[in-house]
Amino acid sequence: MQQLTFGIIGGLGALAGADLFLKLVKSRAVMADQGRYHFLFEQHPFRDVAMPLTRNASMTSRKLYVFKTCQSFESRKVDAVLMPCFASHTFREELQAELSVRLVNMLDALVPTLNDALPRGGKIGVLASDFVRQSRQFDESFGRDFEIVYPSEATQGSLMDAIYGPGGIRSGNTEGLALERICQACQELIELGAELIVPGMTELSLVAAALQRRGIAFVDVNQVYADYATTLADGQVNLAFKLGIVGGVGPAATVDFMGKVVKNTTAAKDQDHIKMVVEQNPQIPDRTANLLHQEADPTVALFATCKRLESEGANAIAIPCNTAHAYVERIQPHLSVPIVNMLTETVRHIVDKYGQGSKVGLLATSGTVESRVYHEAAAGHLELITPAPEIQQMVMDAIYGAEGVKAGHTQGHCAELLRAAIAHLHGKGARVQILGCTELPLIFAQTDQFEVGSAPTVSLVDPTDVLAKRCVQLARSA
Repeated sequence: MQQLTFGIIGGLGALAGADLFLKLVKSRAVMADQGRYHFLFEQHPFRDVAMPLTRNASMTSRKLYVFKTCQSFESRKVDAVLMPCFASHTFREELQAELSVRLVNMLDALVPTLNDALPRGGKIGVLASDFVRQSRQFDESFGRDFEIVYPSEATQGSLMDAIYGPGGIRSGNTEGLALERICQACQELIELGAELIVPGMTELSLVAAALQRRGIAFVDVNQVYADYATTLADGQVNLAFKLGIVGGVGPAATVDFMGKVVKNTTAAKDQDHIKMVVEQNPQIPDRTANLLHQEADPTVALFATCKRLESEGANAIAIPCNTAHAYVERIQPHLSVPIVNMLTETVRHIVDKYGQGSKVGLLATSGTVESRVYHEAAAGHLELITPAPEIQQMVMDAIYGAEGVKAGHTQGHCAELLRAAIAHLHGKGARVQILGCTELPLIFAQTDQFEVGSAPTVSLVDPTDVLAKRCVQLARSA
């Protein structure tokens, strides 16, 4: 059978964490197949470890401590993480949304035990900290199937002292006054009709056996949690789709692309938008300079950027640079995440909208034109035409010139040059033209009504918009 590795978060309550670890190691499943299960116990100094979990206790330090420890386990490829702390389970969903490793739900672990012990509508007595009690964690998890009762206010105060006081369990006292106070709280719940006592503080597992010997129907929640964890099969957490973006090729085009992803996302609130992680690396060598003049090769820089996005949990990678797609075929086999190919998506969009075999003009860098990456994508689908050499130089000047778009200009001379190139391709029969450098849409936006003198209008296609829409579609179908 497949090996399973569990991470146990210590430090939130040293004794409770150690108790869970011991019960995991001694659980029936582990003892029966010791070679299958591996355990990592991680504990660090936690600033608020001695803080009683009162009603208004701050969870900030606890959240960050737990999250950082979970990240550590995640990096070591554990299969699941156990959190022996009910207060931490009040924000478990917040953590899980940012982690790919499964966080085993302690409340879910209790369900089989409760269902086996009580009929529907049975009464459960809960002993929890002030914070967990106020969170209504137990009411929300079990209130529809069972009646939940809690101790009186006075008894609740005595219970908190039994855990957090100088002579309490957290200080290592599992007998004497602390045990008697807990026993009194159990008796009060029994008098209220509780048929089963369920702790909402994992420290109470340290006295579970003592209470059971007194005839109290008391759940050892750490034992239940340990047994439940060992029954779990390895499974992937369904995380929200995350788009990785190779940024800096060029920088303005990256920002433009991200804006188009946002614009094309149907959202009623912030949380409906797509997660994006951007590696803004303007130091990637110029793609056109490499393709035309054999200057610095950007392959390794592009690959390294994609690998960093991959390590950040990207489900797909977008490269908002047409020329960079000349390198996609080289690096894709070495990635486990797909690169959404802007060129093939653009060709598909044009075929769907303007028809198979359409005559299409390509406005792009000379590197893109001479690499023929668009020609390869369009082969068998479109008739692709490119500018004459002198007009191609005008396109390059509109992009790279002193008054070009890469220098921050979007009006004036660069617009005049691009307009002349559009008119030139229109004269060659191209009624549809691809703005095949991601900076060109910063000069002229995508439109079906671009006017070229008195001639019929031209349709300008923006590949970054096509790519953005495809990425949104992938996110929605994930």
